[in-house]
Amino acid sequence: MKIDLFKSGLYTDRSTRAHLMKRSNLISFLRFFLFLFAIAAAAAGYDFNQPALYAFAAALAAAFFRLVRAHESLRAAILLLASHTAVLQRYMDRFSGGWHEFPETGSEYLSEEHPQYADLDIFGKNSIYQYICIAQTKSGRDRLAAVMSPEPAAYSDTVCRQRAVQEFINRPTLAIELQAMLQLLPNHHDTIPMIQSCENAEEHTNRFLYFTIWLLPVITLLSFVLAAADMISWISSSILLFLQFFIASLCFGRNSACLAPLSNIYRELKLYRELFDRLEKITFQSSYLNKLQKQLQDTQASHFLRRLYRLSECSNMRYNLFFFFFANTILLWDFHCVLHFSIWRTRVGKHLRLWFDIFSEIETLLSLAVIGQTREICTFPKISADTSPHIEAKALTNLLLTEDAAVANDLTAIGEVHIITGSNMSGKTTFLRTLASSAILAYAGAPVCADSLTLTRMHVFTSMRVNDDITKGLSTFYAELLRIKSMVEFSRKKEPMLICIDEIFKGTNSADRIIGAREAIKKLANPWSITAVSTHDFELCELAPAIEGIPVKNYHFEEYYTKDKINFDYKIKAGRCQTTNAKYLLKLAGIL
Repeated sequence: MKIDLFKSGLYTDRSTRAHLMKRSNLISFLRFFLFLFAIAAAAAGYDFNQPALYAFAAALAAAFFRLVRAHESLRAAILLLASHTAVLQRYMDRFSGGWHEFPETGSEYLSEEHPQYADLDIFGKNSIYQYICIAQTKSGRDRLAAVMSPEPAAYSDTVCRQRAVQEFINRPTLAIELQAMLQLLPNHHDTIPMIQSCENAEEHTNRFLYFTIWLLPVITLLSFVLAAADMISWISSSILLFLQFFIASLCFGRNSACLAPLSNIYRELKLYRELFDRLEKITFQSSYLNKLQKQLQDTQASHFLRRLYRLSECSNMRYNLFFFFFANTILLWDFHCVLHFSIWRTRVGKHLRLWFDIFSEIETLLSLAVIGQTREICTFPKISADTSPHIEAKALTNLLLTEDAAVANDLTAIGEVHIITGSNMSGKTTFLRTLASSAILAYAGAPVCADSLTLTRMHVFTSMRVNDDITKGLSTFYAELLRIKSMVEFSRKKEPMLICIDEIFKGTNSADRIIGAREAIKKLANPWSITAVSTHDFELCELAPAIEGIPVKNYHFEEYYTKDKINFDYKIKAGRCQTTNAKYLLKLAGIL
């Protein structure tokens, strides 16, 4: 079972952490005593005037600093391991139901323009986005939201993503490793300001500036040498020092503004550099991942990010008051930082958007792969190039239900109308949501929970969670009417559509509901649309077998009773429903 991989990984991580912590404690112990011995040796050398003790103290100091660096590397390894463990735990939460508490719900992507997102639980609390999202950056989350669109992606885009996602599913260790590195980035980190600052940068590399910032420090240092040789006075050297500090102070604001993009991303740049370096070295099998990797390699992303990281280090050193005074007085440090950052932006800044676009695409692919890594039964849909609407699903289930609770259903449909009847709680709404949300996942390039799924590219429309809006003076009925009006208007384009309407016109009286529903269904019955409508009004079943040549088929869900207990099998069946359960549910609730 797939869960065993994550259980095993957690066990290994705990053992590895215990080992690393022992090493960390040992190094801390050795550092402490090396420091004490180095101080003692230096003091003894001073007291007894023994050069050998000074040499010994220097050797101990060198060993101490090597241990410091080793300890820093070990701390980084422990931090990465903790992130790796957290990633594994999030996978375990997807099996246990703990994913419902994940903070990334995607609620910010819900919009009135796309009611499908709320209807199908694409975004929001307990949504598909909350289940699969592993993206850590704002751009990555935005891109994941963008691909989960009710508008079908281009055929080539979907196929390319499918193959890349399949590779991450087949290589779960690699996927987890990349996610662990991702999780070290700040949550919702936004790279756009950095990209824009590099793309819109002013030029600071004129020859006069380049010549001056090298010439003045050289002259100043040379003056010190001459003053030490009594060839010129120390006053001359002091004047040159004061001049350099005055220039640095005078241009402090301008230099700070130029270096501002580097001021707050020192740690992030280190992580991005490591991530891009890893992405450039992986041997991928899918052509799409190889294409993305080649773009990074051709533009030397990790190399130039390493240089930018070093520039960020140098820039941040200026915030130390003592260093600022010393480095600018002697070397005009700020100007060198500005110059090199300007050169970097001029030569490389144009590639920064491409790099982070690729990075966000990797985050999206890793997110889509989560489905295949956590579901025992899943498949990549076959997207047909046929322009006529068609769906053929075998054992289709809903991602948001646990595999042991989900009931699989089959469906085959072309350009036709399906009228779905059934008792309350029998599974009509869940079936419609499963059908439409699976189509959206299919177009995104993700696997779906099914034995097989074949479908054409269709625009997905829904009318399910329709509410009134007193601020706009909209009743529930009128709000739903507007939804269906938008479907009718879009259908005039004669582009393929998948339409799912739950309990059509439930916000009005039965007589008006039946009349309105009949007319709406007639408008939506056409060769380029698959229209599925659930209802409690059996009169709509009379629309079968056809509306002006467009097939109309009846389906239903039903319940059964055992020992006065109501049960549902949640299986869709041909024909209209013959039973109702409202009175039984009222009795069960103690109302009757």
